[in-house]
Amino acid sequence: MRLIGLTFLGISCIGLSWRGNLRHGRGEAIAARLLALAFWLVATGLVTGCTGQTPFRLVTEALRIAPPNSESSVELTSVPQSAPKDLTETLLIDAAGLDFFERRIVRVYEEVAPAVVSITTRTLRRDFFFNVIPQEGAGSGFVIDREGHILTNYHVIQGVEFIEVSFGEQVVAPAAVVGIDPRNDVAVLKVNVDPDLLHPVTLGSSHDLRVGQWAIAIGNPFGQFGRTLTTGVISALDRTLEGPDNRTITGVIQTDAAINKGNSGGPLLDSSGRVIGITSAIFSPTGTSAGVGFAVPVDTLKRILPDLLTLGYYRRPWLGIRYAYNITPGLAEALRLPTQQGLLLVQLYEGSPLAIAGVRGAQRQQIIGGQLVFTGGDILLAVDDQQVASVSDLDNLLENRYHVDDVVTLTILRDGRRLEVKATLVEEPR
Repeated sequence: MRLIGLTFLGISCIGLSWRGNLRHGRGEAIAARLLALAFWLVATGLVTGCTGQTPFRLVTEALRIAPPNSESSVELTSVPQSAPKDLTETLLIDAAGLDFFERRIVRVYEEVAPAVVSITTRTLRRDFFFNVIPQEGAGSGFVIDREGHILTNYHVIQGVEFIEVSFGEQVVAPAAVVGIDPRNDVAVLKVNVDPDLLHPVTLGSSHDLRVGQWAIAIGNPFGQFGRTLTTGVISALDRTLEGPDNRTITGVIQTDAAINKGNSGGPLLDSSGRVIGITSAIFSPTGTSAGVGFAVPVDTLKRILPDLLTLGYYRRPWLGIRYAYNITPGLAEALRLPTQQGLLLVQLYEGSPLAIAGVRGAQRQQIIGGQLVFTGGDILLAVDDQQVASVSDLDNLLENRYHVDDVVTLTILRDGRRLEVKATLVEEPR
């Protein structure tokens, strides 16, 4: 009977694999075969259950078919209600009493926690009587390479005079600032320590994240509780956040994983332990975690990191607008403009990409509603066919999609005529 049962299960597994070939592409078909193998292993474990061995380890390894963000997908069949209780326990619980999700979280912590460091800063302040008083701050960071580079938030080290990085309780080393980007609240530090202490993280991707995915944060809350792990989900995407320089950070990840003071600069991870963001801020009436935390996306980190490592700052692409009006329906009606959306250019920087491309600023001025208004300039409608409705729209578009030396096509309106001109982006003056 045992042999008959195994034969039947083997045929069923082959059928499931063949069905996967029909329903999915190549990657999905492979996943279907592995899933079939996993079910076969479970069934084999039941048939040979008299040996007392559990196939849990083999099942969980076989179920690691593809990373969570892979496009491939597999339909898992739930355990039937009529299944024996020991089958359910075999699928979910290992010998240590950990279920599949717990084992995954434990694995992420064990792999990533050594990369997370505690950052202590010291600033000299003067009190009311002009006495110099040292003031300390705390934050988190994480190792990104074997050369000793560490990523953290800019606001963690902003204006400080001394920085120390702690690798656990035994090793503390001074750190130097290598690069900063205040707009995105990112800073890179460097320490000189034994390379055996450096365990770099794996940088993942944030462009394909989905609300509801697991999110894992590791940091040092309140500067006292080192390498603390908290879990939650991605609560929302594409939030905006005000950076230390009062400009907007876009594409921000929102999570309900507990983040407190001292967590700033730590990694936000997916369920495979890849960095998807850097925890940066919370929204809280009390100053402690209220389940609304924010992380700068890892794609932003990867975009600016090469410049931070080599130049110490990020070369921000720039067109050269000094002043412009955001066109609204009211302004369009008052000025009798041929469009109700776009940027009415008023003043351009001399020698800027726009000026070199022949784009014009205001040509005249008039009084409207008791106010002096500059008119007659070109109207910027789009960049590479991407509509621009405000100055902040243009800033965010250039920030997130372009680099210095990129050539863009600008769509403008001049005296009612639609024109297209090309401009080469240059580095924004610092």
